Amino acid sequence: MPGSFLTAARSSWRTLIAALSLVLTPALAVAAESNVQQSPRATVSLVSEYAAVSPGQALRIGLRQRLAPHWHTYWKNPGDAGSPPSIAFNAPPGATVGEIAWPGPDRFIIGPVASYGYENEIVFPMTLTVPRDARPGSQLVLEADADWVVCEKECIPEEGKFRLALPVEASARPASAGILAAFKSADARQPQPQPADWRASVSAGESTLQLAVEGEGISPASVRSALYFPDSWGVVDHVADQALTVEEGRLTLATTKGQGYTPGPSAGLLAITDGGGQKRWFALELTPAAPAPATGAPAALPLWQMALFAFLGGLILNLMPCVFPVLAIKATAVAGMSGGDRRAVRLSGLFYTLGVLAAFMALALALLAVRLGGSAVGWGFQFQSPLFVAAMSWLMLAIGLNLSGVFEVGGALAGAGQGLAERKGHAGSFFTGLLAVVVATPCTAPFMGAAIGSALVAPAYVSLAVFATMGLGLALPFLLLGMFPALARRLPRPGAWMVTLRQAMAFPMYATAAWLLWVLAQQAGEAGLRMALAGLVLVGLVAWLVGLGQHGTRKRWWPRGAAVAGVAGIVGLMAALHGAGPVAAAPAQSMQAEPYSAERLAFLRAEGKPVFVNMTAAWCITCLVNERTTLSTAAVQQAMRERGVVYMKGDWTNRDPAITAFLQSFQRDGLPFYAFYPARKEPVVLPPVLTQSIVTESFEQ
Repeated sequence: MPGSFLTAARSSWRTLIAALSLVLTPALAVAAESNVQQSPRATVSLVSEYAAVSPGQALRIGLRQRLAPHWHTYWKNPGDAGSPPSIAFNAPPGATVGEIAWPGPDRFIIGPVASYGYENEIVFPMTLTVPRDARPGSQLVLEADADWVVCEKECIPEEGKFRLALPVEASARPASAGILAAFKSADARQPQPQPADWRASVSAGESTLQLAVEGEGISPASVRSALYFPDSWGVVDHVADQALTVEEGRLTLATTKGQGYTPGPSAGLLAITDGGGQKRWFALELTPAAPAPATGAPAALPLWQMALFAFLGGLILNLMPCVFPVLAIKATAVAGMSGGDRRAVRLSGLFYTLGVLAAFMALALALLAVRLGGSAVGWGFQFQSPLFVAAMSWLMLAIGLNLSGVFEVGGALAGAGQGLAERKGHAGSFFTGLLAVVVATPCTAPFMGAAIGSALVAPAYVSLAVFATMGLGLALPFLLLGMFPALARRLPRPGAWMVTLRQAMAFPMYATAAWLLWVLAQQAGEAGLRMALAGLVLVGLVAWLVGLGQHGTRKRWWPRGAAVAGVAGIVGLMAALHGAGPVAAAPAQSMQAEPYSAERLAFLRAEGKPVFVNMTAAWCITCLVNERTTLSTAAVQQAMRERGVVYMKGDWTNRDPAITAFLQSFQRDGLPFYAFYPARKEPVVLPPVLTQSIVTESFEQ
């Protein structure tokens, strides 16, 4: 009897435990999901593939979105509109959460825009590592703040706070079937690595882009459709068709190049739908194709044409407003030739040319080195550094003080040194050539844009040859003056007028220093301007002290010591300016100009509106001249209003990768740059020197 009672009791306990298990299993499974944020558009939560975790375990969690019909959310590159979801975790010590492993997206086209993302249900998975010292019986609590955007015909941003509590047990326990099914669905979208035998390349034309993938397994039977999703925004025109061609072992996609495209390697996903309707995503690493250009792309300029354009551009650069600061330097140098013997005059022109060529070679090597390191820079890039601009303003002041006679420098400084009539040595001529190039680089002359753009994508030796030819063009007028002394002999004979001219030429240098300070204020704000003004005071003090030591009747040690202290102060200010960050660009004001953005430009073009794009910078004098004399005139403004032209302005005063990418899409690397986009037509590039008729006639297209 007692045995029967015990047997019955054990049976009852087993039944009770089984019943409790059935009751508690759904409750335990709930531990794999956080609280839910719900709207009429989306139900969002934080989920785990394990309802209970073990110490040291690596598992996946994910932001789960269940979307209402016809609504979608976004991939890491959202396309023309939207924003990818983001999530920030507050995890316990020792626990780590990795980045989102983005599932492969779909493309959604709504009117003139296209987006990349997901509909129905999606999980954005991340790897969670449980601390090794987590104690069984405790809980691992994750808190997270997330935001996301959902769109149908309108886009609505949403956000939520989530708390996911996972029991820590000796053995991990999987989540419920529904949550595991959601992870499995996301897994089916995870991109596969590019097969080892596949070779993926990209070739770009003026407005086209062609992707080619070669390898085993590619055939008309295995590829029914394909679509490329670039990792970065703007590589392709997102809404444009991607024309597919498939042959045995090779597929190509031809589409329209986006505004954000930059030459070089790129990455993205290739979504392939096979003959059975199954879609797979492959992660591609695209390399630039061999020289053959895509259909419709212009052939690269031949070397002779690049050299000719570079020479003409350098020659015309002598007449550009950008070289105004150099005119005073050249004027004093030419005056120094007056009355000189034939050999001295020729050597002066030769050393000036050598200085120009040395500066061009240094700039070419700097551009090539920076680009080799993976950065994108353009012509005149040094003026995007507040430190360089401040140093140039101090140098202009020092030259002005030298021309004014405050102090003297050895043989010559910038072509005008001690004893203009008895000038010895040619260091001044060489330095004049160097400085002429450095100060003239903020702007490009006609022909220079195409030459520089082609040269910088050519082999290094071609780039150096083209830059050298450009330098010869800039130096030619002064070189001819030196090689043909008869021209120099037409100058007035040496006399007191040379001293007067030298002193008068100091004032353009002071004006240049003031202009550079204004440029610096646009770049580094009030704090940077204060440091630059302090530097100007120190430069003036040092120049006065040096002059005091030179003009004294006896040697004085204290002016030299004080000058050294002043120079140390200038060096300290340079270090402070080096760490000064750029200030935000002021919004465009004149002519209802709106700030440039590639997204906005793409939207306006999709709507069929004509757009005029002005790329400018505070350090580009030609840009400012064009704005004052042409773009701000009543005739041009009226023409824009009558034709409904949208005016966009990009400010490249500080380095801006978006503007750099825009310029490089036209194979340009410098300013000024103007492009007019007629409605639903290819853009027209305008010359760097504008007139009212040039601009208004472009609108008539």
